[in-house]
Amino acid sequence: QVQLVESGGGLVHAGGSLRLSCAVSGRTFSSYTMGWFRQAPGKEREFVAASSWGGGTTNYADSVKGRFTISRDNAKNTVYLQMNSLKPEDAAVYYCAARLGRTVVVVSVGYDYWGQGTQVTVTS
Repeated sequence: QVQLVESGGGLVHAGGSLRLSCAVSGRTFSSYTMGWFRQAPGKEREFVAASSWGGGTTNYADSVKGRFTISRDNAKNTVYLQMNSLKPEDAAVYYCAARLGRTVVVVSVGYDYWGQGTQVTVTS
C-alpha cells in the first residue's frame, strides 16, 4: 500500500514563504514521478508542479513559475515544494501525488496515488 503524507502547510502573509513536504512509503520512491496539485474552494483541482523520478525534469504551472520550486530527496522518500513570494491567490489545499512511470504529466488523472492534502492560507 502506497501512502503519501503532506506536511508544512499553514498561514502566511502575502510575500512570505512556506515549504511543503510529502513523505512517501510503500514502494520504491525513485520509481515515481511526483506532482503537486492544489484546490481552492469552489474551484477545480489544478496542477502546480511535477518532477521526474530522477528530478532532472520538472514542470510548473505558469502561475507559479519563478516562485515555486519542486525538489525531491530519493534517499528520504520525500518530495518538497518550496513556495516563495506567496500571493492570496495561492491559498488552497495542496495535494501531493505519485505516478508510476517516468513521464511528467500535468493532469490529475495521470497520477495513481494521492495524499490527504495540507492547507495553505495566504493573508493580504
